[in-house]
Amino acid sequence: MGAITGAVIAVVGVILGWITIEIACKPCLEQGRQAIDRNLNPDYDPDDDNNTVRAPLNPAPAATTTTVKIVS
Repeated sequence: MGAITGAVIAVVGVILGWITIEIACKPCLEQGRQAIDRNLNPDYDPDDDNNTVRAPLNPAPAATTTTVKIVS
């Protein structure tokens, strides 16, 4: 009887741990699952995605000026 009780407690502990991780990491897990679903979808074409931001790969450096203050 003790072995069954120990096994039940272990299973309940694993289930509660899983639920805790799911709740704590929900936003990250949802984004990951959406990315996996998109990649596994044969009808998905990344070129059709209009929500992406098109940033240059090598942006031009911003013109900055450096002011040096000499204190005597």
